[in-house]
Amino acid sequence: MPLAISSTAPATKPESRRSTTTLSPTFGSAYSIAEINAYIAIRDELLTEAEELRTPAKIASTALANDFVQGCLQPARSPYDAQFLPETDAVRERKRCEAVRNRIAQLREALV
Repeated sequence: MPLAISSTAPATKPESRRSTTTLSPTFGSAYSIAEINAYIAIRDELLTEAEELRTPAKIASTALANDFVQGCLQPARSPYDAQFLPETDAVRERKRCEAVRNRIAQLREALV
């Protein structure tokens, strides 16, 4: 899966490129929230798979995804102020990250 979209179109002048890449705070916020929610969904799916398969690799990937989600839930600093989950949602998801971490620890103990 490609991580970036390449273009074969000729380069544009910096003025026109700047106007098309500047995003409104509303769009940046909605896009960021959707992206964070996608990471949360991926983490939850990995947790479901880890509970079913109970392999060290699946548990490790779930732990990594959980750590990544937890990093996404930290308050954003300038100039990224608009790109964060609303605090009420972030608090809920931080608690969920803690619950997932505890479940991962239980799954690791069961492997031993």
